[in-house]
Amino acid sequence: MGTCTDKAALDQWHVIDTETLIPYGASRNRLLGTDLDVTRTADGTITITPEGEERQLPIIRRYGFIWTTLGSPNHDLFPIPEAHEPDRRVVNCGVVSVKASALRIVENFLDMAHFPFVHTDILGAEPHTEVLHYNAEIRRDVDEVWATNCQFFQPQAALSATGGLMTQYVYRVMTPFTTLLYKTCPNSETRQDLICLFVQPLDPDRCRAHPVMFLIDDVSTVTELVGFQQVIFLQDRIILENQRPVLLPMEPRTEIPTRADATSIAYRRWLKEKGITYGTTAQAA
Repeated sequence: MGTCTDKAALDQWHVIDTETLIPYGASRNRLLGTDLDVTRTADGTITITPEGEERQLPIIRRYGFIWTTLGSPNHDLFPIPEAHEPDRRVVNCGVVSVKASALRIVENFLDMAHFPFVHTDILGAEPHTEVLHYNAEIRRDVDEVWATNCQFFQPQAALSATGGLMTQYVYRVMTPFTTLLYKTCPNSETRQDLICLFVQPLDPDRCRAHPVMFLIDDVSTVTELVGFQQVIFLQDRIILENQRPVLLPMEPRTEIPTRADATSIAYRRWLKEKGITYGTTAQAA
């Protein structure tokens, strides 16, 4: 596929792995078409070097992950204040490889309309298929995409849920390749659960998804929580790997949006403003 020449994509902080899963000694990774040599010494020091180069890439250790960049970001990694709350369960859900554009993964995460048909009897079910009106916007002050006032009836909104409920969602896209949602917490009337999805673009048409949850749940086991989330994501992977085109379409009228696609429309507009082409049909043109 060749290395990335998209400066807007290069100048982002990208996740490459869960910090605890990087082995001691030498290992390999990949980001934006570039193979990376990763070394972890006995004292835990991690260095990342593009294959065939001598320069060491900058590293951020945050939210349980290792982040790096092949470019020159002019910003720090986005904040998630809830991730530092001491009573939250931090549940890393592993990594899932997907043969699709990383941008397709993010957009799918934002889509409520597929809940009843892909995640039947978990995140949705017929006849509750309507996506009610919600608000989507590009927040210029923080340079993020937000969708608020989202709600959807879910038979099992979370592992700890004991029955169906109308779940409240807020979606937040922090960078072109990272997103999260705040959702109704079955165990608290005043706080929300967080589900984050950090996507690592390997090539324009291949990526690794790193989901992590920050939950108010002192009942479920880690194994149960990870299993619940992986079932949902593997259902998505089947759909994502069969979408055509594999890359995210950026041309007007390539795909016909509906009222339910307001967040997707804002996301694609935001990507265009940033000049992101990696993983899109604009790159392939």
